[in-house]
Amino acid sequence: VGHRDRIQEVKDVVGQIKTAGRSEATWHRKVYRPWGAYDSIDMGQRHQVKRITVKPGAVLSLQMHHHRAEHWIVVSGTAEVTRGDEVLLLTENQSTYIPLGVTHRLRNPGKLPLELIEVQSGSYLGEDDIVRFEDT
Repeated sequence: VGHRDRIQEVKDVVGQIKTAGRSEATWHRKVYRPWGAYDSIDMGQRHQVKRITVKPGAVLSLQMHHHRAEHWIVVSGTAEVTRGDEVLLLTENQSTYIPLGVTHRLRNPGKLPLELIEVQSGSYLGEDDIVRFEDT
């Protein structure tokens, strides 16, 4: 946020960031979704760490990844995790592993926000490595 008279300076800084080839010019660390939000807090060539917040009662789509596995650690709240044919209920300090190629879903059955840490690892970590399945 800046004063209207200095808006050109903001554009100049963004231009410098783009010229330097920095990812911040096009990549947003915090992303909002209808179910909540995620904040990408660390990224390497074969890993990414996200802080995920899921609104009370919200559900993410049933999905699968071809190139990455995921570890989920519940920080606060309650998570209902569908992993293949299993349904798990996880609470604070509990975790689960989602192997590459396994269908999974995350739901917050509670009345408080669910916060978890997701650690992705694999050969490709792009957001387009998501196969979504129709809910039945």
